[in-house]
Amino acid sequence: MNRLRIALLAGGDSSEREIALQSAAQIEAALDRNKYAITLIDIHHRDWHYTSPDGRSWQLDKNDFSLTVDGERREFDYALIIIHGTPGEDGKLQGYLEMMEIPFSSCSMTSSVITFDKITAKRTLAGRGINLAREVFLRRGEEYDAHAIFEQLGSPIFVKPNASGSSFGVTKIHTEEELPAAVEAALRESDEVLIEECITGREIGCGVMIAGGKEYIFPETEIISKKDFFDYEAKYTAGFSDEITPADIPAEVRRELNRMTIEIYKMCRCSGVVRVDFIVTPEGKPYFIEVNSIPGMSGGSIVPKQVRTMGMTLGELYDIIIADTCRK
Repeated sequence: MNRLRIALLAGGDSSEREIALQSAAQIEAALDRNKYAITLIDIHHRDWHYTSPDGRSWQLDKNDFSLTVDGERREFDYALIIIHGTPGEDGKLQGYLEMMEIPFSSCSMTSSVITFDKITAKRTLAGRGINLAREVFLRRGEEYDAHAIFEQLGSPIFVKPNASGSSFGVTKIHTEEELPAAVEAALRESDEVLIEECITGREIGCGVMIAGGKEYIFPETEIISKKDFFDYEAKYTAGFSDEITPADIPAEVRRELNRMTIEIYKMCRCSGVVRVDFIVTPEGKPYFIEVNSIPGMSGGSIVPKQVRTMGMTLGELYDIIIADTCRK
């Protein structure tokens, strides 16, 4: 049987690079070697390389998406993208693969641009029955009035990079005096800043996929951070958060989360598996936070726990994703 030749694209250029490498290692271990011939390509800026077991490295030829190892040329049938942040989650890599006519596992270039850019995602969803926090949007170099922002949004507020993940550059502040430092922290990750009102409630992560005409709604996860919010340390350091799957939430809240999650997936034209995060207020009203179009797949990540809870392995999940995206 001819195995599908997969380039597993890992790493990336963002602050999430190490998490992406961990995610890729877990996916590589989960894939069925009887079905797939897997070559891991580490992407870091212009360096796209494969490292053999003996430690030698070869560069991927970006002209035709091929690899030559010891004189043997490898072509690829498929790209499995496990890169959080740029260039895997922001549409850049997808645009290249679309030009190369290589099918891939994630959202399209257009969908990735929409979901990675927080203000664009919110504007796409506005007026579509999705609850959204109020915001102020700033570009690098723009002047702002801290007093007016707090008057508009109240206190506390969140200051976020407009295009970034894993809570890098995100700050929760309570006073006007804290705003300049928070904006500067966000600008270290992105050229644009999203300042949002703080919605108080329970944080819920919802995995979802539509493949082969079937909707897969994963068991929801409640994220209980032991810090002020679910920041990088709480996400990736043992003991700083509890993640409960399935979340203990009322049936009517679950139905509304499911409705919004599927609606967001469709409106943002997603493909493959994504995770949509919400804050659910004490009154049971879910507010959209963000779409993770290439969610974490490391040992401690949320979606793998959801997959196991629904009785599926990661290998089975990616069998479905690969089959569906190859058809497209």
